Amino acid sequence: MEAVDLARAAAVEIARAEWVGEHLSAYVEGDRVVTHLFACLDPAYKGWHYAVTVARASRAKKVTVNEAVLLPGGEALLAPEWVPWKERLRPGDLGVGDLLPSPEDDDRLMPGYAQVPDDELAEDGVDRQMVWELGLGRPRVLSEAGREAAAERWYNGDAGPRSPIASAAPAQCATCGFMTPLAGEFRRMFGVCTNEFAPDDGRVVSLDHGCGAHSEAAQPAAANTQPPMRPVVDEMGYDHIVFDDTTELELVSSEG
Repeated sequence: MEAVDLARAAAVEIARAEWVGEHLSAYVEGDRVVTHLFACLDPAYKGWHYAVTVARASRAKKVTVNEAVLLPGGEALLAPEWVPWKERLRPGDLGVGDLLPSPEDDDRLMPGYAQVPDDELAEDGVDRQMVWELGLGRPRVLSEAGREAAAERWYNGDAGPRSPIASAAPAQCATCGFMTPLAGEFRRMFGVCTNEFAPDDGRVVSLDHGCGAHSEAAQPAAANTQPPMRPVVDEMGYDHIVFDDTTELELVSSEG
């Protein structure tokens, strides 16, 4: 009981007396080391508890406080697990004036000199970097991993063949006059839409994408708004109707 009172007093020192609730439990940490748990009544920390560890030295009669902390319980409200900024970043997060440097080990990029074609290398063994420096090319260019990631992202996105607008399109972008193919290896799969009335104007689209603004989309046939034709009786060949004495109907022709 003396240890419990000592632990409660230590909990009060890191909080307020009215926030330290009932003694919940105690568990042994080691030889002569016990942690006592007290309910936390602070309205801002529901589900938390005060944990006070007390210890008694070997051959000592007096118990002392080793540590007093506030710990979350099973029902405590906790902040979400911390995620590095590179993993939190999403498309569209970059705003005006923001900087997003690419790390040196970004696997989407490779040194620019690695893109120098083999036929441009000198026969005497001049390396790629020297040839590239003569042309003052870009420091880094897209790597194979970067191309594959971009192609997968574009193809499986809204500009690919599985989007609802592509499923309802009259034809694919590959046959559209407004589609401009990309250069390099992307040319086999992607192009840029240049139709100002299309939803993907100025965006990369797959060749099997499509929309209703296709250059060769057929205009639907106009509906017939004329009233239906009614039969016309030519009355020019007859003069009038005459009834004889037997009341039988007879048509008299004007031609005799």
